[in-house]
Amino acid sequence: MPEPVDVEGISQEVLDLAPWSEWVPLAGAEVPQMPGVYLARQGAAGPLVYVGMAGERQGEGLRGRLRRYTSGKALASGLGEAVFDRALADPQWLRERLAEVESGRPRRATEWGKPTLAWADLHVSWAVTESGTAAKALEKKVLVLNAAEWWNRAR
Repeated sequence: MPEPVDVEGISQEVLDLAPWSEWVPLAGAEVPQMPGVYLARQGAAGPLVYVGMAGERQGEGLRGRLRRYTSGKALASGLGEAVFDRALADPQWLRERLAEVESGRPRRATEWGKPTLAWADLHVSWAVTESGTAAKALEKKVLVLNAAEWWNRAR
């Protein structure tokens, strides 16, 4: 895999752990169907905010995990929950959602996931691993090494 295009804000220790992909916007990312670890940052060159992993996931791996977020179906787990918590703390984002409800356009919970992810402007980079077990080990190493203010609940 190619070297990351922009490594600003990511420690060399993290970069040395695995061959990371280039950074791409989460929405529409073409992610491999393999187990691995993903890094998320807010904005194209923003701070690193989250690290997650995906095992085999019924043959879907990283692609399956990240698609759950972009579909809005993982609003109450992992990265989806972390983003939603932060969006709920943003008065402007809340006013926009309230305006939707007051204008007669309430949404289902899964439909709130999409504007939540748009608000977060997440970009991802990933590293493929040979198994879900290896992905979990790499995720733990990244969480310990990086001094980022993680959105992850379990550090």
